[in-house]
Amino acid sequence: MMIEKIYRDLPTIETERLLLRKITPADTAAMFSYASNEEVAKYVTWDVHKSISDTEKFINFVLNQYENEKIAPWGIEDKESGSFIGTIDFVAWNTNHRSGEIGYVIAPEHWGKGITTEAARAIIKFGFEEMELVRIQARCLVENIASQRVMEKAGMTYEGTNRKCVFIKGQHQDLKMYAILKEEFDLCY
Repeated sequence: MMIEKIYRDLPTIETERLLLRKITPADTAAMFSYASNEEVAKYVTWDVHKSISDTEKFINFVLNQYENEKIAPWGIEDKESGSFIGTIDFVAWNTNHRSGEIGYVIAPEHWGKGITTEAARAIIKFGFEEMELVRIQARCLVENIASQRVMEKAGMTYEGTNRKCVFIKGQHQDLKMYAILKEEFDLCY
């Protein structure tokens, strides 16, 4: 499967409560609202957005990725309210090994409602069915218990901790690794 085939026109994915769709400039204010929140940025690899300009730069980067048929995130939209509430994506896709890695972030007012798990399950399904992946993984900082729960509820299995494998926010960090294989997905979905 070619990356360009999927990202030429990133498809909208619908779940019970969500639309996973392309990000647009109209999402800037909503994204800035959560990306500027220290509690949200605490466990992610990127720095807190200090100004709306930081968010505009990120959205312009995403739009450029779409235009160039490269890996880019889906925006998470709450179907009931029509609100933009986060992003989810394949942060990596190795076509030779047919593996990918997902990442996600969601506005804090939507934490603890199963929304991130719902979105994760949807792109895991998409990854196995449309991208022909055999393995999908996700990683999180060891302190990020909520993200670990999302991965577990999405059917992923804890595989171990990669010690000091990333340098973010001024220090080397340990990451917990979770993954699901295609045959496991076929059994649980």
